[in-house]
Amino acid sequence: MKRPCSPILLVAAITVLASSACGGAVRSSAELQALAARNRQPHSAADVRFMTAMIPHHAQAVLFAGWAESHGASRAVQVFCARMVVAQSDEIVTMRSWLGVRGEPVPAAAYQRAATATSSEPSTLMPGMLTDEQLAELDGARGADFDRLFLEYMIPHHEGALSMVDVLFTSYGGAQNDFVFKLASDIYADQEIEIERMHLLLAAYPNL
Repeated sequence: MKRPCSPILLVAAITVLASSACGGAVRSSAELQALAARNRQPHSAADVRFMTAMIPHHAQAVLFAGWAESHGASRAVQVFCARMVVAQSDEIVTMRSWLGVRGEPVPAAAYQRAATATSSEPSTLMPGMLTDEQLAELDGARGADFDRLFLEYMIPHHEGALSMVDVLFTSYGGAQNDFVFKLASDIYADQEIEIERMHLLLAAYPNL
């Protein structure tokens, strides 16, 4: 069975993050979209479920990571958020292109708040996503309070994405398509590294 997060994938993810820090993403969103369109291998229902759920999952992360500058986040959190917004926005473009080329329904690129569950009815499809109440709480925070809430909410949000990849890899026919396998593996490796980074950022703020 294929599994994500091999040492090779982790090294590759670190290389990508390092290159991003030195001047931009390895591929533009247009290049990623073209790659998704050219992949003509058969796909499974599990692949479609993964892509369809990961798009709004990413979109929510892009939404509240995008608040970092306007909400007075620290420089470290702002830099972290800026890089994440670029990476996940590009992945949204890729997943939407992949679904569209195959005639599958394509979720909106922007996050739709009405699609989430309330705090009393947690989502079973997209683990780790914030409720509208949590989003409102984060939107109302500023400065160090925003840093703390952002990190405390984004860590489980990322962990939810990891569980979604796990479900894909254990589903019948999941990730047998090479493109889906590569994308899901990259998401897993990148978000594991980012979780570690966020724990370090939390530890750097003893007063949070």
